[in-house]
Amino acid sequence: MSLFTQLSGTFINVGAVLVGTLLGLLLGGRLPERTQRTLLQTLSLVTVFIGLDMAGSLNRVSGGAVPGVILALVSLALGAVIGEALGIEEGLGRLGDNLKRRFKGGGRFTEGFVAASLLFCIGPMTVVGGLQNGLTGDNATYVLKSTLDGIAALALAGAYGIGVGFSAVSVLLLQGGISLAAGSFASGLLGGASPELLKTNSYVLLITGAGGLMIAGISWNLMLAGLGWEDRRVRVGSMLPGLLIAPLVLWIATRLG
Repeated sequence: MSLFTQLSGTFINVGAVLVGTLLGLLLGGRLPERTQRTLLQTLSLVTVFIGLDMAGSLNRVSGGAVPGVILALVSLALGAVIGEALGIEEGLGRLGDNLKRRFKGGGRFTEGFVAASLLFCIGPMTVVGGLQNGLTGDNATYVLKSTLDGIAALALAGAYGIGVGFSAVSVLLLQGGISLAAGSFASGLLGGASPELLKTNSYVLLITGAGGLMIAGISWNLMLAGLGWEDRRVRVGSMLPGLLIAPLVLWIATRLG
């Protein structure tokens, strides 16, 4: 299988984000601020549905006697402590600020870059789609994700500006990395399970559920942006280590259960 085939879904996703951003920039400047805020609120409602739907995966996983929602709580809480100690949220902000200065971005460049990067890179489609594309060349999951991300990029770019487009770099690095590492990831960490079976794997379900809660947090932030209350946002970036901790929490709970 060629390198292009393994990365085809990622390339489509990157293209969708860029096209959505371009359309958002072209249309956003012609829309009144009130309409832009309403679009953000609309996107936040759809995003909270996606997040809660993902979070429902927690009902299908447990670690011994410990239910999935508690496992997710512990994972995200530990992740938040680590994330705050490492200053991940501030690091993402600095990265956005550096890109803003380098490319002379204006307006709310950093907020758009961070919000879009988190929204596009957290979720089961990112992992499962990468494994499918990398192992079998099937990019169907990433094509579906591209459609959703393109629409979201259009709405976000209208409010935040060109910073949303630079989230395509985050998509390229993360999804491309998962696709290229799919073989060793599946065989080494998940016992060689096929991409389709991964959708019912307990570890994937826990990561999906925890990611869904984080996406619900992103939805809250989008709603606050639509209301002009960004200072009360959820620090979702600081919770990112929780997605890495979740499998360990499940493994420990299963052994103790």
